[in-house]
Amino acid sequence: MKLLVQPDDGVAPLLKAIDGARLSLDLYIFRLAYPKVEEALAEAVARGVTVRTLIAHTNSGGEEGLRKLESRLLGLGATVSRTDEDLLRYHGKMMIVDQTTLYVLGYNFTRRDIDKSRSLGLATREDSLVAEATRLFEADFDRKVYTPGHDRFIVSPLNSRASLVTFIEAARHQLLIYDSRLTDNMIQRVIEKRALAGVEVRVIGKLEKDLQQVLVEPYPGDRLHVRAMVRDGRHAFIGSQSMRRAELDRRREIGVMVDDKRTVREIAAIFEADWARTRSGKRGATRAKRGRVAARSR
Repeated sequence: MKLLVQPDDGVAPLLKAIDGARLSLDLYIFRLAYPKVEEALAEAVARGVTVRTLIAHTNSGGEEGLRKLESRLLGLGATVSRTDEDLLRYHGKMMIVDQTTLYVLGYNFTRRDIDKSRSLGLATREDSLVAEATRLFEADFDRKVYTPGHDRFIVSPLNSRASLVTFIEAARHQLLIYDSRLTDNMIQRVIEKRALAGVEVRVIGKLEKDLQQVLVEPYPGDRLHVRAMVRDGRHAFIGSQSMRRAELDRRREIGVMVDDKRTVREIAAIFEADWARTRSGKRGATRAKRGRVAARSR
């Protein structure tokens, strides 16, 4: 399992994955505005790779924007399918390479998301996750019913709410949360309950309301476009779904639960580095420094 970190890693890991494809590429594409990615997809088609793309039936750019995206992808030689109209929006970000490697991303294929935002993604070759992601892609591509079959593969609106509530309720010591728009009432109640039970809860992003014993700070950089959590330093979640009602209950969003120790530690370290740049983080560092000075003077 490999963690992808934006803007640090940039587009290189995605280009390497596309360039390395030999048989197939299956992609959910909500937005595509990165010429190098388009060039890599065209080159993949040229060397005989089957490229299938699933684009949303609606987005903020409207029908004209979707038609342009569809036309560009068809021009590259990709097969294009529009998502069904059963959900408000298909917003997941996912790529499957040769049906052996799965990429679950919190960011779109755009320069703004990749080069100018804090975001995260995961690449894994775990057979069961790749198989489940492939099953979801096939169902959505062909507009067929999908039923979740893997407890660590999180798909809105089917199992995301229950899975994320269970994840949060299991916290015993600490919850670190990235979310730019956490507004779901149930999720907020569960978070507050854990905080009142003594769990350390810190959020980088924004909550709809103040929660008791929960520390919240805005992202200290230019833009936050990641949805992730770390629980007790041992478990993590990364996905496209913010904890908002629409993204949990009415849209296609895709995420994954992570138990890999190294990857979880990496996510926690990135969070701590970002937190250290916030006002609360700086105040904490100042208090710690004063405490060390006082201890030395005794």
